[in-house]
Amino acid sequence: MAPITTSREEFDEIPTVVGIFSAFGLVFTVSLFAWICCQRKSSKSNKTPPYKFVHVLKGVDIYPENLNSKKKFGADDKNEVKNKPAVPKNSLHLDLEKRDLNGNFPKTNLKASSPSDLENVTPKLFSEGEKEAVSPDSVKSSTSLTSEEKQEKLGTLFFSLEYNFEKKAFVVNIKEARGLPAMDEQSMTSDPYIKMTILPEKKHKVKTRVLRKTLDPAFDETFTFYGILYTQIQELALHFTILSFDRFSRDDIIGEVLIPLAGIELSDGKMLMNREIIKRNVRKSSGRGELLISLCYQSTTNTLTVVVLKARHLPKSDVSGLSDPYVKVNLYHAKKRISKKKTHVKKCTPNAVFNELFVFDIPCEGLEEISVEFLVLDSERGSRNEVIGRLVLGAAAEGTGGEHWKEICDYPRRQIAKWHMLCDG
Repeated sequence: MAPITTSREEFDEIPTVVGIFSAFGLVFTVSLFAWICCQRKSSKSNKTPPYKFVHVLKGVDIYPENLNSKKKFGADDKNEVKNKPAVPKNSLHLDLEKRDLNGNFPKTNLKASSPSDLENVTPKLFSEGEKEAVSPDSVKSSTSLTSEEKQEKLGTLFFSLEYNFEKKAFVVNIKEARGLPAMDEQSMTSDPYIKMTILPEKKHKVKTRVLRKTLDPAFDETFTFYGILYTQIQELALHFTILSFDRFSRDDIIGEVLIPLAGIELSDGKMLMNREIIKRNVRKSSGRGELLISLCYQSTTNTLTVVVLKARHLPKSDVSGLSDPYVKVNLYHAKKRISKKKTHVKKCTPNAVFNELFVFDIPCEGLEEISVEFLVLDSERGSRNEVIGRLVLGAAAEGTGGEHWKEICDYPRRQIAKWHMLCDG
């Protein structure tokens, strides 16, 4: 029998074959690992993102609780959405399961064709499992609208009230707003959020998060106010301000809702309510108030001394009560702001006493190209402050502003004080 012989070339081919198989195995393993990672990442992205929101105001903890993620984010169970019956186009029914990850509803053109459609709004807004009473007045308000009111309609706010006797806490849940007007003319939508104040003391102020590009925002945020006795509830009122966020300028005010709590019984449990959003009560120009200013020009040191003394007859910021005024002082040279100062905030008063002195260095000889702007603002916690009134003093100013400026130029080193009427901001 002939012996088996193996050539040297066959031995050289074995490592090559092993290397090829190893390369294929490595590529397969890496591909499998990448596929598993992608699957895990996609599954994590479908989960409801966590949401934390905490307020601490003057020793009172205010925070959302019992957020129902299923109602807000409804993207987990697609089968339940498919099995739901189709909703007619003319119906105002809100399917809470069809909101996106931001809590918004998909864009649909919903119109009420008859008063019977409006009657179906309240029963369908909340789940059938909630055994809660809806205020009869709120139902009537949604059905007794004339054609003129429908055209000027600013939307509807839905919320619930509850008192927790064990924790001695007043609980307000801002559920959603529907049918808001578009404040952005380009995108024909809004970025709404809501500020809420408990009146009359204005100690408790909270606001919701901003929901982007929606006219039907679903907030579902709960605020718990501790330390409010049940006997005090009847003396309080809730003021809701609905706004649209603007990144580049002052936020647009959509409207407001005022709810006096007198006569509302919360001993039986949670009460669901809805109210029509009304146009904000805008102040008239003649009621902006007055500001007492003292000026002194030092020609030797080329400085201007400004003393903000008093303000009087300041209007209410809104239906929520008195303003919390303070004054911003801006110095302009050739229409360019070169310096700014501000006073302290005076709480809840229409007649504020400031008595605060500011000294500005003038970058040029004389006051011909110098002007001073005074802005009286209402301090609002956690939001942009609203301008109550404005005053400009300078050589080009009209009325008492121009007269006051001429006097300090004619009589340097003399402190001269005058009252000035505030105009629109």
